[in-house]
Amino acid sequence: MIAGMGNESDSRVTVIGNDRVAVRRISGDAGRPVLVFLHEGLGSIGMWRDFPDALCAASGCPGMVYDRPGHGGSSPVVNPRGPDFFEGEACRILPELLKAHNVENPILVGHSDGGTIALLHAGRYPVRGLILEAAHVFVEQICLDGVVAARRAWAETDFPQRLARYHGDNTEAMFHAWADMWSADWFRDWNIESMLSRLHIPVLAIQGENDEYGTIAQLDAIAAGVAGPAEVSLIPASGHSPHLQARDAVLAQMAAFIERICR
Repeated sequence: MIAGMGNESDSRVTVIGNDRVAVRRISGDAGRPVLVFLHEGLGSIGMWRDFPDALCAASGCPGMVYDRPGHGGSSPVVNPRGPDFFEGEACRILPELLKAHNVENPILVGHSDGGTIALLHAGRYPVRGLILEAAHVFVEQICLDGVVAARRAWAETDFPQRLARYHGDNTEAMFHAWADMWSADWFRDWNIESMLSRLHIPVLAIQGENDEYGTIAQLDAIAAGVAGPAEVSLIPASGHSPHLQARDAVLAQMAAFIERICR
């Protein structure tokens, strides 16, 4: 079991096509929507730490956390990522995973790349609401610069060893797949703003004031683009992971948003 995946009794593997997807379920009130947590570009179940448990406890909702293929305890992915990567995660992997676990109309909690996948999924499938943290809807130079810095950290620091605690044998392939996609010439024009108008559900979009991978322009675009009610929150003195760097404030905001949906 990959370090940080949680209790073995809570964890299971779901087969989707040729992929084995590691999943962790969190108990809660069966009458409330399931919170489905979608991790960041270099993330995993374990890298959420105990935040999913805390949010489920605060909201009373059951939860589901999973490793995307190529991450954490899921099966490796050997092919390079192409222009359809986010769509594939949003419209193939996630729907099949929800179906396998009998999850209907969830609230998606997406961090960074996971937020982008949540947006794309919600544009085509029924969900109760979206909680987005540091989600991207277009490419900014600050993000490209952040990927360059991550490559430098990979080459010059113990970053590979720290990631390996969560990703095991998947670590190297996962890192380069992420960095290569965000650095590709074809990716610079990637933009999903045109699909935001499909979203008629409540959205909470959160971002750290000092996010090293995006600016407030991402929040502005989401708030302006969605057709449903949108709340935005810029977290002071926080970087790319407000749920860890400003845990209490973010937990309270997310729990209050969930309660409004459930009412």
